[in-house]
Amino acid sequence: MMIRTMGRKRAIAAASMVAGLSLIVAGCSDSDETGDETSADPTTEATSSSGDSATGTATDRELVVWAGATTPINQTFNPYVPEVQHLALGGVYEPLFYYNKAGSGDPMPLLGESFEWNEDGTQLTITLREGVTWNDGEAFTADDVIYTFTEAPSAPGYITSAEATDDTTVVLTFDEPQYTNELSLLGLSWMVPEHVWTSLDEDPLTFPNLEPVGTGPYVITGISDANYTAEANPSYWGGEANVKNVRYIGVDNNQAAQDLLQTGQIDWVGMFIPEPQPILDAGLGYINTPQDPTVLYTCSNADLGCEGDQTDVAVRQALNLAIDRTAIKDKAFVGLTGTSSPTFALLGRDDKWISPDVEAESPQSPNVEEAQAILEEAGYTQGDDGFYGKDGDPIEMSLTSVDGWTDYNNAAQLIQEQAAEAGIKVTAATVSWNEFADGRTNGDFELIMGGVIGTSVPDPFQIYKDWFGGDSTTPAGTALEPGQWNFSRYDNDIVDEQIQVAASTVDEATKMDAYATIQEEITRDLPYIPIVINATQTFYNQTDYTGWPTEDDLYAFPPSWGAGAAGVVLHSLGGTE
Repeated sequence: MMIRTMGRKRAIAAASMVAGLSLIVAGCSDSDETGDETSADPTTEATSSSGDSATGTATDRELVVWAGATTPINQTFNPYVPEVQHLALGGVYEPLFYYNKAGSGDPMPLLGESFEWNEDGTQLTITLREGVTWNDGEAFTADDVIYTFTEAPSAPGYITSAEATDDTTVVLTFDEPQYTNELSLLGLSWMVPEHVWTSLDEDPLTFPNLEPVGTGPYVITGISDANYTAEANPSYWGGEANVKNVRYIGVDNNQAAQDLLQTGQIDWVGMFIPEPQPILDAGLGYINTPQDPTVLYTCSNADLGCEGDQTDVAVRQALNLAIDRTAIKDKAFVGLTGTSSPTFALLGRDDKWISPDVEAESPQSPNVEEAQAILEEAGYTQGDDGFYGKDGDPIEMSLTSVDGWTDYNNAAQLIQEQAAEAGIKVTAATVSWNEFADGRTNGDFELIMGGVIGTSVPDPFQIYKDWFGGDSTTPAGTALEPGQWNFSRYDNDIVDEQIQVAASTVDEATKMDAYATIQEEITRDLPYIPIVINATQTFYNQTDYTGWPTEDDLYAFPPSWGAGAAGVVLHSLGGTE
């Protein structure tokens, strides 16, 4: 479970743990609990967060990272907009704690040192790190935390009050127990400076924030349509990073990024490469950590303005059964993916949360007969061309994926072919990243090949709340607000009620009953149709840099696009000379 009860004993243990988490930097680690600026020899041996030793030196060699986006790059470091550049989240702005979705155990203290829930989950007391400054020289204070939780654009609405009882203690109070929102509060809330955001003369949701003021290990130095750059923050509370200069570059497709990687022009990417052996032969490091569901987004809710045949649950159910996931796994993802669950629990990790009354796995082989039976029961008939329709209106749906995302593009083409076998007409096409982002944010789509952000803890609650909750969506035609992820426009009163039940309890049986009800609803309604657990491949330059996450030491989620993890990883790296 992700419930924490960090009393005095727990706080002392956390402080002791953090003191030993020196991560290959000059003097202090990303998790050093003192917050002072004591320096040390940059070649000092240090340990990663899992305790394995590593060495690294300060280096001026510029580390080049694939920004994970096509050009032109969206020029924004605003943490409240979906288009925010990756380094902003973790590298510039930090949460209070880092929750490692690739590992287990307690969260890593960042701007917070410890926290404690009261007995009924209606109050959360957070002890803050001392001696932290924003990169403009101003002190990080409890007032900044209170502002982030109560007045910032993504402030959680369920917080009834936030008070500082002293300079380093903030107490959050709720009307109802909020144990299950621990990750959202402590790990996904990016602390922002009150003195900057309250002085804006423009809408904070359109503010590009090109010179972001954060507490993280890096400071942005420039941005263009092609790239953006950052340098190590010399006043970082964890000590100045050994890697002094970082450049994130935009590349228009996977193949171009692969070519740059293989020729030594990129040092760190998180991308799909179907044949990684040539990359490994070139001396690069590699790790695959499947975590996140790949799905078909469906704009599912006609009552909220979605348009298209996918708004009929029978069509979604039939399409779900028509898909040959084994073929997609083998042909589009070359066997590197995991098996998806329609419950959105991660199989093998979250099995205890899966109700025995639903199927744990999505169907791996197609069932054309059952798919057609569902359509026929819903009043659809098969035309002379083999495709189903109703009242002379054939089922026709567009399926978009991002141009250059070869794995997703190939999967979409396979789904088009597989759907046709069941008499469902799906037309696959590619769009630019910006078209993809705008379409899903505004509900202007029918089907999208995309991903769901998996949870950082062994519990599917955050997916249920963020991706299926009615409070996390808007009518089609209206852009989702900051912190909203329900692109499908799904809105189910039963699901919403049980999300609140799960958020309000630490009783495992009560929570499991709530999840069972949620799973019954979402496995029937299928607003997101699960395909696979995506291969999450990471490639990195191990010749010039040391300290990367590895299978033996997964101290952080490895890909370069990981929100929050980027700051932890970059601050853990050092040069090899």
